[in-house]
Amino acid sequence: MPRGRRGGRVSALEGGREEAAPPAAQWASARQPEAAAERILLRGIFEIGRDSCDVVLSERALRWQPIRPERLPGDSKYDFLQKEEFVELKDIFSVKLKRRYSIKQKRSGTLLGITLFICLKKEQNKLKDSTLDLINLSEDHCDIWFRQLKKILAGSTNVLAHSLHGVSHVVTATLHIIMGHIQPVDVCTFSTIGKFLRFGFSAMFGFGGRALAVAEDHRWMSPNQRMDFAIMKALAKLKPEECEISFLPFNSSQDLEERRAQGYPKSDCNDQWQMIQGQFLNVSIMAIPCQCSVAPRGLAPNTRLNNGSMALITARNTSRPEFIKHLKRYASMKNQFNFPFVDTYTVEEVKVCPRSNSSGHHPEEDHGPRGTASGNCFPWNVDGDLMQVASEVHVRVHPRLINLYGRSMEEMIPK
Repeated sequence: MPRGRRGGRVSALEGGREEAAPPAAQWASARQPEAAAERILLRGIFEIGRDSCDVVLSERALRWQPIRPERLPGDSKYDFLQKEEFVELKDIFSVKLKRRYSIKQKRSGTLLGITLFICLKKEQNKLKDSTLDLINLSEDHCDIWFRQLKKILAGSTNVLAHSLHGVSHVVTATLHIIMGHIQPVDVCTFSTIGKFLRFGFSAMFGFGGRALAVAEDHRWMSPNQRMDFAIMKALAKLKPEECEISFLPFNSSQDLEERRAQGYPKSDCNDQWQMIQGQFLNVSIMAIPCQCSVAPRGLAPNTRLNNGSMALITARNTSRPEFIKHLKRYASMKNQFNFPFVDTYTVEEVKVCPRSNSSGHHPEEDHGPRGTASGNCFPWNVDGDLMQVASEVHVRVHPRLINLYGRSMEEMIPK
């Protein structure tokens, strides 16, 4: 098949002959995802190579097939050209709008379509990137597809959507809006030495922060590959952090409204603060259950969306095999906290103060330039975003600070 003007760049990367297959066939894996069982998200027409194609976006793959006039049956060459091609979404690591720029155009150029950046698997463990151009001059058409693809590539750990809806699903969220389901949600503030850092719902320090820092340095990988690689590298270099953790236990006997009226939080009661110290592999602070595809029960299953408390979960130093057992429990229905090195607390405020790098942890060695901002900064994973702080981090929960559309999982489960 002749190589198309726009598709030639892809085929050239593969180094194959022009007659070998249609330009995008090199992405097809040996075992195709079952299209019939997948939910179709979008369907439209794009030019791929030099063919107008019927393109279908499902939950797991992008499929396309040339649109051709009817031919006489039995034409084997035509049947080959009509073969459906696809690329799995897990192999797409980025998407951008494709534009043509001229000298007179100072800002945005003429829209041509969408470009997908794909990670190709070569022999053994070698990876190579390639591109696929979806050509369509309609701004509205490309905008819809671009937004959907960006949302999919953002990952599958939208813990707030999962905790509110039970699943990260646009239609489910829309139904909650239509039905007027309002859910108050607790929000945390993160600060250091009197300086406000950000708002958030969950945070991980130690293993969770280092794994995210590794992933951020490998954005060119597809989301699934990037997550697996980051976890494996963080486990290979598993080290404890020497730190001091102070926390204010949650006072469940006091009504939320009373606490608000009294000027919550009651941080001035210093005699209520408790402290633990030592070497920790991971420290998690969660104001919501943090349910996601990798943790169906949630990273903090005993936490609620709006009870004014946070779950403080610490994993002290232990052997690598024991820590891996703890991590595997999150993907099952077993109790992930049933280990002698794991402790859980219900708290209102937390202060995490890393000590000097006596444990031998050097961020620049572990995860490159993104792992440290300057000096000995420590990486934090806050709602999937990398936050780097060199000193103490103060986390405070603010009860029912915002209202969102949705329902808590407890309300949705019939009794």
